[in-house]
Amino acid sequence: MQNELYLYNTLTRKKELFKPLHPPFVGMYVCGPTVYNEVHLGNLRTFTSFDVIFRYLKHLDYKVRYVRNITDAGHLEDDSDEDKISKRAALERLEPMEIVQKYTVSFHEIMRIFNNLPPSIEPTATGHILEQQEMTMQILKNGWAYEVNGTVYFDVEKYAKHYDYTALTGRNLEELLNNTRELDGQDEKRGRLDFALWIKAKPQHLMKWNSPWGKGFPGWHIECSAMSTKYLGEEFDIHGGGMDLAPTHHTNEIAQNIAYCGKSPARFWLHTNMLTLNGKKMSKSLGNVVLPLELISGTNPLIPKGFSPAVLRFFMMQTHYRSTLDITLDALNAAEKGYQRLVESFQLLPNIKPSSHSSINVKELEKKCYDAMNDDFNTAVLIAELFEISKIIYKANDGQFQLTAEDIKELQKLVSTFFYDILGIPKEDNNNDKVFSKLQSVMDILLEIRLEAKKNKNYTLSDSIRQKLEAVGIIIKDTPEGTRWSLK
Repeated sequence: MQNELYLYNTLTRKKELFKPLHPPFVGMYVCGPTVYNEVHLGNLRTFTSFDVIFRYLKHLDYKVRYVRNITDAGHLEDDSDEDKISKRAALERLEPMEIVQKYTVSFHEIMRIFNNLPPSIEPTATGHILEQQEMTMQILKNGWAYEVNGTVYFDVEKYAKHYDYTALTGRNLEELLNNTRELDGQDEKRGRLDFALWIKAKPQHLMKWNSPWGKGFPGWHIECSAMSTKYLGEEFDIHGGGMDLAPTHHTNEIAQNIAYCGKSPARFWLHTNMLTLNGKKMSKSLGNVVLPLELISGTNPLIPKGFSPAVLRFFMMQTHYRSTLDITLDALNAAEKGYQRLVESFQLLPNIKPSSHSSINVKELEKKCYDAMNDDFNTAVLIAELFEISKIIYKANDGQFQLTAEDIKELQKLVSTFFYDILGIPKEDNNNDKVFSKLQSVMDILLEIRLEAKKNKNYTLSDSIRQKLEAVGIIIKDTPEGTRWSLK
């Protein structure tokens, strides 16, 4: 095991030396997707970041049990009666579990395309209704919850008198109370911050189960508490997700677990930061939502160019997981050039003529890579170190540096370990990424020729290029933002 690993803990708001509860075993829980719609880029960034963490912990010889749940019980973030899966099912004229299956399959496909490893366990909320009911009953028995007309609420204000309810965020409890908006069922609650552990279902609610309190469905927060406890125990090592989950979902998970068994669930809380597009938060209201597959196909007018999954994963790794990631066409183009430069240099290694002596110390280069990852999984610094290694390779190829045969072998191993295995950048064994990259370059040339022809009013040539491309399955579309292309 290399050196010491330090993680930034949201709970303590500082970096701490990572020591698992039961070495060499590590328990890690990450809040998974809600499967009523396509996975968005923020999800992809979060799951890809934790995929790298999973890969690195395994590289350090930890036995990692990585649990990532699927939320398929019908609701989403709030305690309302809106059944988003049933709503989507009605729109698409499908059964609710067909919607669940459709978007679960889609989620898994996107994870595969971006080279994310499957988790050790992927439990579903609907598969753990009994565990959620049992946890709710125990919290009731312990005196931290109350039942009103078939809905069970967690008593936040009672809990806050004994424990620090906002420990994860450091927010002011009184300010939260004053700013809490009116919600459905607010008149049933004893306190404005109280949240539902179990929700009474209205007759039209399709996804509902029998319970000691009547037919209903679980609250959002109890799902993760029940599943993490079942598979990782009452205490485990790492709990992760997007930073948007910290103020409510993860805060309530901590409260639930303490109310259930007297223990906070995780020792380390890790959160990925938000993702923006051209400096603005992505939202449907702003009309600036881009889906992961649109970044590959180039079919979204806001990013009118396609990029390979390897380039997109590399782009995400260039920013530390706790920093905001801003997606712009210029940044993606720069990432593509950087990715190509790294890969090209790595491919030169086997052809470099060995020398009897060396100009570098490979062990020092390796240590810098480990130092980057041991500093809270700093992939941005790691990539900077890989670029330095790339410069050395180019110089060695040009005869400016000398490398021994052993150095060349060790550099190949270092690149394979950190670039491909730990960062998870897909290898080009099947040549798909290389072909895509070459196609993009060819299309850039053709579109430039077509644009020049249109400027010169040579419409015969410009139309001919468009028609011939369409004949081989490439569609080009002229828009106010420029010309876009996509594959049929």
